[in-house]
Amino acid sequence: MTDADDDMTSDLSVANVLAAAARTEILPLFRAGPGLSAENKLPSDRGFDPVTAADRAAETAMRRLLAEHRPRDGVYGEEFGRVDGESGRLWVLDPIDGTRAFISGLLHWGVLIALLNADKRPILGVMDQPYTNERFSGCTQGRSTTVFSHNAATTQLAVRSCPSLADAVMLTTDPDLFAEGAERNAFEALSGRVRLRRFGSDCYGYAMLAAGCVDLVVETGLSPYDIQALIPIVEASGGVVTDWQGGANPWGGRVLAAGDRRVHAEALELLSQTP
Repeated sequence: MTDADDDMTSDLSVANVLAAAARTEILPLFRAGPGLSAENKLPSDRGFDPVTAADRAAETAMRRLLAEHRPRDGVYGEEFGRVDGESGRLWVLDPIDGTRAFISGLLHWGVLIALLNADKRPILGVMDQPYTNERFSGCTQGRSTTVFSHNAATTQLAVRSCPSLADAVMLTTDPDLFAEGAERNAFEALSGRVRLRRFGSDCYGYAMLAAGCVDLVVETGLSPYDIQALIPIVEASGGVVTDWQGGANPWGGRVLAAGDRRVHAEALELLSQTP
C-alpha cells in the first residue's frame, strides 16, 4: 500500500464518521409528517428552495467533527458557507442533497461529502442514503475505486458500456430546471435521442451511473456542493464528468456525466453549442 493509499484510507474513515453523524441527525426527521417543517431560502416570487432542521443539524454535526479530526482543512457547506483552512484542502458538504425529495418522503436524496486537494480537485467523495443504509464512496487518488456498501456488504462498482445515445438511459432531476430557450432546446434534443429518460434522481442518479444501471446524467444550475462529492464516485468507477463544453471538474452549473466516453461525446456534441 502506498502513502497515498494510507492518506486516502484515513480521509475516507473521517468521511464515514461524518456520514454516520449526519445519519443520526437526519433519520428521526425523515417522514416525520407534521414534525418536519421546511423554510424557503428564496423570496417567494423566485421559487422554492427548501431547508429543514435536518439539513442544518447534519451540517453542524459534520462541521464539529471536522474541527476535531481535520482542524487545518477548510469547510464549505450549503447551509453555513465557506471557511478556508491552513492546509489548502477543502471539505465540501451537502447535508441533504435532494431536500425536495426528503420533505416529500421520497428516497432520492443523500448526504454528500467531498474532499478537495490543494489544487481544488475532488479526490474523495461519499454519497450516503441513511434510510436505505446505502453508501457510495469514490477515491481517485492512490488505488482509484468506487465502493458500494449496504448492510455491511461491500461491492466494487464499475460503469457499463453504452456505444450510442440510442442505447442510453438518461437521468435528470427536473426538466423544468432547464431555462427556456437554448438550454431547454439542447436538453430536449438530447432527450429525443436516448432510449429512456427518467426524472427526479438528484444525487442518486450519479450513484446509479457509477453502479452501471444508467448511462447519462445531465443537469443545470448546480452549486459546488451538489456535484463535488459525485465526481470521484463517477470517475473512480470508470465514468466521466464534465461541464457542457467538455471542461473537467465542473464547480457547478451545467453538468454532463456518462459511463461510456462514446455516449458522452455524442451528448456533448448536442449540448456544447449552448451559450
